[in-house]
Amino acid sequence: MILSHDLGTTGDKATLVDRNGAVVAAVTVGYPVVFGAGGLAEQDPNDWWTAVSEATVRLLAGSAVVPGDVDVVSFSGQMMGVVPVDGAGEPVRPAIIWADTRSGPQCRAIARSVSMEECYAITGHRLNPTYSLSKTAWLRENEPGAFARTRRVLQAKDWVAFRLTGVMVTDPSDASGTNAYDQRTGTWSDELLGAAGLDPSLFPEIVPSTTVIGTVTTAAALETGLLAGTPVVIGGGDGPTAALGAGIVSAEDGAYAYLGSSSWVSVSADRPLLDPAMRSMTFNHVVPGAYVPTATMQAGGASLQWVTNVLAPGREDRYRTLLAAAAGARAADDGLFFLPYLLGERSPYWNPAARAAFVGLHIDHGPANMTRAVLEGVAFNLNTGLRAFTENGVAVESVAAIGGAAASDLLLDVFADVWDVPVVARTLVDEANSLGAAVVGGVGVGVFDDFGVARTLSAERGRHEPDAARHHALERAYESFLDVYDRLEPVFDRTAADLAARSAR
Repeated sequence: MILSHDLGTTGDKATLVDRNGAVVAAVTVGYPVVFGAGGLAEQDPNDWWTAVSEATVRLLAGSAVVPGDVDVVSFSGQMMGVVPVDGAGEPVRPAIIWADTRSGPQCRAIARSVSMEECYAITGHRLNPTYSLSKTAWLRENEPGAFARTRRVLQAKDWVAFRLTGVMVTDPSDASGTNAYDQRTGTWSDELLGAAGLDPSLFPEIVPSTTVIGTVTTAAALETGLLAGTPVVIGGGDGPTAALGAGIVSAEDGAYAYLGSSSWVSVSADRPLLDPAMRSMTFNHVVPGAYVPTATMQAGGASLQWVTNVLAPGREDRYRTLLAAAAGARAADDGLFFLPYLLGERSPYWNPAARAAFVGLHIDHGPANMTRAVLEGVAFNLNTGLRAFTENGVAVESVAAIGGAAASDLLLDVFADVWDVPVVARTLVDEANSLGAAVVGGVGVGVFDDFGVARTLSAERGRHEPDAARHHALERAYESFLDVYDRLEPVFDRTAADLAARSAR
């Protein structure tokens, strides 16, 4: 039996997967996230550990699996964060998570030494305040006391793996989401760390994703219910593990879309995809020697959650009710657009000052139209990522959809009509991260012979074909959607500058 943990933004999902790759049982334990002014987004790492411990205890008890049946523990986790720990591995402050955008000034300072284009060539990513490098520099400049106590900067899964084993390492997939990793050499980048003024010793050793980094300690066993001595595999960042869980092992496996709080479109490749317009980025895959070109938006599923909370607060069935109404409503083809930038944006604009907006509201528009506009806005934004792939020679003939929001047939219909390719609904849509982490763990201890088993773990449950007439109408609307952002971007930037100046007084 393989135990995988997926440390997401809102909770930890613990999953038991048997030696045939079948999900036996799963438990999710939530934890809070703190959002605040100026782009603050933080979590208490101890909440992650509490959730991992509780989820493990509940999972073992509820499934009647004895601890001795667990062959390995493996991880998937939210990326691009900063978990600053002292010499004993204790967090010196709350974790700065992926959604935090406060490090804009530090990012601009780094860019004076290493240009955006140079950083993209080195790391596969633009310089951006959502990455760990500038967040660490922000910590040094804004909280010098906490920074002085910091001996390592970890990612979410790395810290929880440390709590299990006492070993501090990371893997290439998570390292490639820091802005501090040289994708060409597979090592931390002296050039970027030098530009940020950070000591390379802050960043942990990088080991392959399948590495057995240690075993469950006696202390961790008491808290989790696992057997001391159980092997622990480090696993990978949530994007690459989701790709593996979706069956995207190599280039011939096609494209997939992950629809969680943040959302992305992605493919597997044998080399980084360097888009001249830098709309996409490339992570290292958890599969050695492979890469995961990706276009990630900050608030995909989060936009859907937001609009349902705002338009139907307090109703338990609000999501289902609003989606049902949106199925018969018009939005973009009636001049109504939603810019889904509730948390700033990564792909394709890389602008933390970007903001969400409804544009084109008319007195006849109601909740159904607004919900439809949100669905289409997410689809439009991800469409730009798909174009970054196809315009650079990557064929996208269909897209597999995974993640919690992929359970919505309406959403997948909208995606197919906007993208003009079939969108394939998979079974186990919400388990891709856990399955990917389980495959990594299984390969690490020899339960699985190779990564190819990932292609067999879920099946097609439905295929959403594009409607030609709808696509034609939405293609014109997509160009207007792009134009709306271009026209509003100066307003977003000016407003952000004014707010920063005001808060500095």
